[in-house]
Amino acid sequence: MLQILGPGCPKCEELAKRTEAAAKALGVEYELKKVKDLNEMMALGVFMTPALVVDGEVKVVGKVPSEEEIKQMIQG
Repeated sequence: MLQILGPGCPKCEELAKRTEAAAKALGVEYELKKVKDLNEMMALGVFMTPALVVDGEVKVVGKVPSEEEIKQMIQG
C-alpha cells in the first residue's frame, strides 16, 4: 500500500500525483491512500508533511522527491 501523509496541501497533492505516476510506470498493482489524520501520522513517527509510506515503511518526509526517486522507493 502507498500512503501520502499530509493535510492536502499543494506539496501533498504533488507527491500523490508523482507517486501514482511512478506506480503506473512500474506496472505494479497498488492502493493509494491519503492520510490526513494527525494521530495516524504521529503513530507512524511523521511530524512533518508531506510524507510517503510504502508498505508501512516511511520512505520520505518533508519533501517531494522526483518520480524516478519514488520508483526506487516503491521497488524497495
